[in-house]
Amino acid sequence: MSAIIDGNSERMTVWLDGEIDHHNAGGIRVRIDETLIRLRPKLLSLDFSAVTFMDSSGIGLIMGRYKNIQSWSGKLEVINVPRSMSKVMRLAGLERIATIRNMEEIK
Repeated sequence: MSAIIDGNSERMTVWLDGEIDHHNAGGIRVRIDETLIRLRPKLLSLDFSAVTFMDSSGIGLIMGRYKNIQSWSGKLEVINVPRSMSKVMRLAGLERIATIRNMEEIK
């Protein structure tokens, strides 16, 4: 699992790559949170286009970042989500805290 993080005070984007599971989610969370706290963006965008697998740690990753950005009234979007992961996210109720767009909706 890797992540490329870029942004400013308006928008921060995280391009996630690989598998999100309990073995690697912690390191990614730390990297994202350090940048979030430094930039305090109005919008955090998590791009799942290169994520190949996600267990419940992925849901936790999204929920935790929402709690952080919510502290300064920021917004969260999860984009380019593969259809199978989009279904899991929606069943987990993440639509209540973030805008979720799967790959087919964007094209």
